Amino acid sequence: MSKPVSKPSTPSTPSKFKPIAVVAGVAAAAALLGVVSYTATKPPSPGAAGSSSVAEVSADPSAGVYAELEAYARRDPADKLALGRADAPVVLIEYADFKCGYCGKFARDTEPALVKKYVENGTLRIEWRNFPIFGEESEAVARASWAAGQQGRFWEFHRAAYAEGAKEKGFGRERLAALAREAGVPDAARFAKDSDSEAARDAVRKDQEQGYELGASSTPSFLVNGRPIAGAQPLETFTEAIDAAARTARAKAGR
Repeated sequence: MSKPVSKPSTPSTPSKFKPIAVVAGVAAAAALLGVVSYTATKPPSPGAAGSSSVAEVSADPSAGVYAELEAYARRDPADKLALGRADAPVVLIEYADFKCGYCGKFARDTEPALVKKYVENGTLRIEWRNFPIFGEESEAVARASWAAGQQGRFWEFHRAAYAEGAKEKGFGRERLAALAREAGVPDAARFAKDSDSEAARDAVRKDQEQGYELGASSTPSFLVNGRPIAGAQPLETFTEAIDAAARTARAKAGR
């Protein structure tokens, strides 16, 4: 199956969801995103007063939510690249590249707050999808993150790879080994073998193809229970979307 050609955006370029159907079976979801396009705003500078949001949550919490996209959540209890309960009422799926500056901003500035507020109390599950779009190093670090996950250290590797200044050091083989040590990956030999394995390539390819299928063409891109959010938006964008999704999920469950 051939992949679509998508021109990666640089961290300074606004990202957006674009319809790119790679298989006929998901053409409907891609067409949906073609009609409803979310253009990311530049993340606000420190101290900036407010910011526009691509995920405005109206009085109707179902507005902007699509069942076709909600179905992308895997909810697999054995998923080593996920954080939180598999039965959490809300699933946030993140499609990201470790070489993406905006992805790093989200990982450092926004995600920890979401974990503390929502993951720890069982409201939210975060599912990571490797979506490498910046070339060979992006592919290599994506496979390395998966390999770290096989030893239960994905999120520690994620934190190390997204630390301030980390991507500027590159993601060559020696650098990836250093990140694995920093993340506490116990078996370095297994990490190296897993990183170069066909299983790693298959896992990354599966995530990548899912991202292209739903219409994501740049990073970071998110789904919150079927609500698309593009770009490293302010924290309030995510809290509004998560709160609305949680209310809807609990109403459906009769709670």
